[in-house]
Amino acid sequence: MSVTSGVYPCYENQFKVDTSNTSTASLKTIADCESFSVSFDNGVEEWTPFDTEGWTRRLMTAKSVTVSVTAKRNVGDDGNDFIAGLAWKNGRNAEADFQWTFPDGTVVMFADAVINVTNVGAADSTNVAPLEFEVMSNGKPTVTPAG
Repeated sequence: MSVTSGVYPCYENQFKVDTSNTSTASLKTIADCESFSVSFDNGVEEWTPFDTEGWTRRLMTAKSVTVSVTAKRNVGDDGNDFIAGLAWKNGRNAEADFQWTFPDGTVVMFADAVINVTNVGAADSTNVAPLEFEVMSNGKPTVTPAG
């Protein structure tokens, strides 16, 4: 993907998952992803010392990221099959390296991210089967700025 500047459509964000859990050489695109949202959970400690005359001081002391993805279940696609298979896993077996590439070329690698599959095929009879999951950071991600 080429580096983008200015405004861009959201589909230029790209996601990959390590389907082997052994190396980034096994990063596979997840077919048929439709939408995503991102939430940052920031831990902020607050205190009000005497010398601030009642004004609160703050320090961000913790962070986590959750990427929520909606997709269609695409049987036979390596990335899609891998994510769907995690629905039946627990503990460390529900972890995988996950890469998010931004349109400007910035890459965020979530090592050992917890993949929380929330829907694998359940919908109305006339719908295309969904695949819905959350990628939850598990420690500090590695951010490689576009270069």
